[in-house]
Amino acid sequence: MSMNKKPEQLLLVEDDEAFARVLCRALDRRGFEVRYAPDLNFALQLIEQDRFDLAILDLNLGGGTSMELIKPIKESNPEIRTLILTGYASIATAVEAIKLGADNYLAKPADADEILAALLAREELEKQELVAVGGLATMSVKRLEWEHIQKTLQANHGNISATARQLNMHRRTLQRKLQKRPVRT
Repeated sequence: MSMNKKPEQLLLVEDDEAFARVLCRALDRRGFEVRYAPDLNFALQLIEQDRFDLAILDLNLGGGTSMELIKPIKESNPEIRTLILTGYASIATAVEAIKLGADNYLAKPADADEILAALLAREELEKQELVAVGGLATMSVKRLEWEHIQKTLQANHGNISATARQLNMHRRTLQRKLQKRPVRT
């Protein structure tokens, strides 16, 4: 009897069909079983039908955002690793994605190896201060969060309570985050 491990189930939600085809082939060659959804509705149907181990979600989907998929994906499998992939990276969307439960955030352009590295990375990626992506340097998620908190704190003239309200965060949680050493720039 064969003891071969079942391939990991991966959900790819991407509205650029050409990019999706290339990425699906690359992921398939690397041993993943890929299911592809070009839009939110089809992705929601797949989430109801199957249990995925991994998910790669394009942030902007014509007329919607894949942020709406994070909660149903996490409800179907709390252990799923999710990556938000976007051509329009910003600190605000990165922080929002992480708050909603995404495991990582990556700017396009990126190839299959970079996407898999970001999707499968755990503490190693969080410890890095910079990750090279497609010739551009983007900040790690921890650094993005730190920068966003600092910017919001400055805008509120150092007022912790006002900053916590604006970040939709409990004041004590914000204070704990501010007491930690800042991630290196």
